[in-house]
Amino acid sequence: MALTEAAPRVSPELRTTAFYFTYFMAGGASVVFLPIWLAQKGINPEQTGIINALPIFLIIALNLVVGRIADRASDWRQVIVIGALIAGIIPIGLLWVNEFWGILLVWTLASLPPGAIGPVMDAATMRMTRRNGTDFGTIRAWGTVGYMLLNAGTGFLVVWFGFDIFVPLFIGLVLLRAAVALFLPKFRAPVNEATIGAARPVAGKLREVLKPWFLLPLAGFSIIYGTHWILNAFAALLWKQQGISEDIIGPLIALGAFSEAAMMFAWRFFGGRVSARTVLLISAVVTVLRWVAMAFSPPVWLLIPLQMLHGVTFALGYLGGVHFIANWTSEDIAAETQSYFVVAQQAMSVIALVGFGWIVGALGPHGYFVAAAFAAVGALCIWLSKAMVAPKKDALSGS
Repeated sequence: MALTEAAPRVSPELRTTAFYFTYFMAGGASVVFLPIWLAQKGINPEQTGIINALPIFLIIALNLVVGRIADRASDWRQVIVIGALIAGIIPIGLLWVNEFWGILLVWTLASLPPGAIGPVMDAATMRMTRRNGTDFGTIRAWGTVGYMLLNAGTGFLVVWFGFDIFVPLFIGLVLLRAAVALFLPKFRAPVNEATIGAARPVAGKLREVLKPWFLLPLAGFSIIYGTHWILNAFAALLWKQQGISEDIIGPLIALGAFSEAAMMFAWRFFGGRVSARTVLLISAVVTVLRWVAMAFSPPVWLLIPLQMLHGVTFALGYLGGVHFIANWTSEDIAAETQSYFVVAQQAMSVIALVGFGWIVGALGPHGYFVAAAFAAVGALCIWLSKAMVAPKKDALSGS
């Protein structure tokens, strides 16, 4: 099938939802079992941190280029589809690697395309939904549903079929995502078409928003996002060492994804009533409390509510961030600005993954105390922005 848009018998929102549903599935499988699969291959925690961090480090530079290219293309769709197709082919190489350097190479190459198109997809979907009067959070939530299903199912698949199921499962999921990408709609507004909120002045060039009050909230959430990588990269391994079995670990991680999806579905009922930076600050404070509690290796019954807080620590902050950007930027720099935001998150993720690889190896679950301290710094950044420029409500979402 060519890269042209599919026939418009299905709404753009539904086709976009279908792609989001498949987009995070491979990540949902890998977050549950990648650390354990790597351990079975003889990879130590420090090497696991490098395998997770190197792709993010390289995506930092790639995202800036891809975001700029996407904004200058006739539609953001072309970049998204091409990236998804490439991401469906490269992971096949995992079938032939068994040692650190080989796994590092293939995993890095496999991670670059989906990581690069993520911010383009978010920016494109946000603009489409604002123009059509639909809800970004509801569409994005289905991505988390797909992630959650694989969280819950992967643990059981490993128990039933053994460790070797991980790589074929991962390859099948990225190929599914590539196939669904072919049906994505065009995202850009037709020339001269009015958009919701168009009367409000927004920046058409990056230099217009590169100011401390605008950058600090994005930096703050990026720090908070980075702290979540101790959960993504090492939680499954730490819980296994604590004596929790894989068929419990999968549902535990899925609980976090369930909470994330629920928050995104609920956003349309309250998102416009609270300023975006207030949302970001709430996310930051709850993150600090969550990581402090996780540092004490809580039992499963307490891990359940802690995992449910993921809807606040990640989803709420993420939605606050993308709405904050959309409130103050035009379509001319939509993907590029969102890419800069993601680059900041990725930069913090690299620092966190490399650092937490060493910290978890030395401190075990007490490494969550370090994550809590970093999250407190993120909260301070957001608070400083609010002190510099007071949030201003609008019809889309508070600034």
